[in-house]
This record gives sequence, C-alpha cells and structure tokens, in this order.
Amino acid sequence: MANELHNTQHTIRGWHAGQVGVMLASLVALLVACGAPEPLVFDGEAAYTHVTAQCDLGYRPTGSEAGWATGEYIISHLEKQGWTVETQEFTYRDTRGRNIVGRTGEGPVVVLGAHYDTRRAADVEDPTVPVMGANDGASGVAVLLELARALDRDKLRHQVWLTFFDAEDNGQLDGWEWCVGSKYMAARLEVTPTAVVVVDMVGDADQQLYLERYSDPTLQKHLWEIAATLGYTDTFIPQYRHAIYDDHVPFAQRGIVAVDIIDFDYPYWHTTQDTPDKVSAESLERVGRVLEVWLERENAP
Repeated sequence: MANELHNTQHTIRGWHAGQVGVMLASLVALLVACGAPEPLVFDGEAAYTHVTAQCDLGYRPTGSEAGWATGEYIISHLEKQGWTVETQEFTYRDTRGRNIVGRTGEGPVVVLGAHYDTRRAADVEDPTVPVMGANDGASGVAVLLELARALDRDKLRHQVWLTFFDAEDNGQLDGWEWCVGSKYMAARLEVTPTAVVVVDMVGDADQQLYLERYSDPTLQKHLWEIAATLGYTDTFIPQYRHAIYDDHVPFAQRGIVAVDIIDFDYPYWHTTQDTPDKVSAESLERVGRVLEVWLERENAP
C-alpha cells in the first residue's frame, strides 16, 4: 500500500488540477460507499432528530404505550451504537415503569442521566390534556442519545452510564412523588458512581443555564468553566438562581457528587406549549459539547 500511495503522488504531479479534483471527488464517494465512520463530534442537529422522534410517538407518561415505545427507541439506539444495555423495571402505584442504562468503558463509574417520561396533565391549562414534553423530557434524552454516538470511547477514562429515568414528571398528581425512577435506582446501586450529571430541560431556544443550589459546587464550577472555554458564557451563566428537586437529588442524598444542568426559566414548563418548535439544535449542541469535552479531555470528575 505504501508503494501504491507513493506512485500515486508522483502521477498526480503530472495531471491538471481538474483531473486531481475528479480523483478526489471519486475518493470521497468511495469512502462514503464503503461506510466511512461518522465524525465523533456532538451534532446538535442529530440530537434534535431524537427530540422530534420522541414527540412523534405522542404523549409519553409512565405506563403508557407511547412511554414504553420511547424506552424501546432508546434501547434500540444504544444497542445500535454498541453500548451494553440493561433495564430496571419497577411498579409504582400499580403503574409499570422502567429505567434504562447504557454502559461503556472501564474504571470508576460516571453517570449521565435524563428522564424520558412526560407529565400527564398540564398544570395551568386543561388538566385533561397531557404535556408533549419536547424540552421537559425529550431534550435531555436527545443529548444522551447523541452522546452515545459521538463519544470517542478510546478517550474515556471512566465507565460511562447513560441513564434514562422513568416516572420523574408526575409529582403532585394523584399523590405521585417526583423522581420515582431515580430514587429507585439510587437506593439499589451496587457500585458508587464518582459523579452523576443530570440534564433536564436543556433545549430551550432561549437557553439560560444557571447554577443549581442542590448540585455539587466543585463539579458544577468545573462544568461551567468548560462551557466558558467553548465560548458559551452567554448561556452557561455562573450564578445561582434556583434550588430544584430533580433526578440528581436522590444520588446527592447518598453522598454522591451530583449536578443538575437545567434551564428552569423555561416559560412552557408543564404546559401544552412544550413542543419541538421551542427546542433549538444549537442549545442541545452546547450542552452535549460540554459533556463530551468533560468526558473525553478532562480527568472526570
């Protein structure tokens, strides 16, 4: 092969630029035809397709047919990308739920989490109408699913769990609690993760990611510093604004370093207006790139 390349280089010197261009175009076409691998860089547009795919399934509350189909969608994508998949089924108030975990890599465990269920009743509008959950649910899942494709696993220094929680979003409806799936998982951990990072409502086109008060301040500061190096200072804002009971809290209560990346100033939260047109591919990409850099280039956590 080395001699063939050497001879080709000498031949090219004798050709016109147009002939070289044709040759390069043919080479590109050949690589495509041979299934050249996709670039391992987080792609916001690719992540956005996961938002629309989830919403195309319909409303996805825990125990619903669409909710279960969403889980199957997640499992299928993880397996396609070569992740080892396990599920954790549970029953809560006679309703069947399922957490999903995709694993890759070796070493200490780092968990990235998002919930995939949606709220079955809008808070302010007609309570008989569910919430589509394009941002509150689908956006976090989309970031994790694109990371499943984009992460360069040769660069990982930890075992990474992409964790999808069920039964997060129906708190205060008919006596339901918040964060049922993450509580169930945290209580049954057989290994202790070195860090848990939850992404929730991260796709708002008007993205404002403030520091959250129940999150570990050291890891939180580090993630926001990575965002600053990527030029995201307008959206990753290093100021405290909210204290939110989210899927990171059950892990933090066990003494595990945990951080919530969330845009809680989202005006369509728990309304019927939480639809894909409110979600931005650029917003998804910013969050995904921060996590990608953290896992691939940093000694996480």
